Amino acid sequence: MSGSDDNGSPGAPEKAEAGGQSEHLNIKVTDNNNEVFFKIKRTTALKKLMDAFCERQGKAPTSVRFLFDGSRVQPTDSPETLDMADGDTLEVHQEQIGGTN
Repeated sequence: MSGSDDNGSPGAPEKAEAGGQSEHLNIKVTDNNNEVFFKIKRTTALKKLMDAFCERQGKAPTSVRFLFDGSRVQPTDSPETLDMADGDTLEVHQEQIGGTN
């Protein structure tokens, strides 16, 4: 028997993750009038962030569209699939809907 246990150096696994990319990102959402910062996980669907922004601003989710680097963001997208970095910005634009007011 060698007497060594399986723990190795305590605390090493947690440090490895924190040293590289953080699991969470701070994302700024702006509609040119308001800026709201959200902290979400890389793997979280952006639908949560979009719904939360609309709720705070009193907008219907169907009345606006979200753009990242000029491309429309889908609710099923996540920061990971869009390759977003900490501090990136989502732009919110009014949907251009024809018809009567």
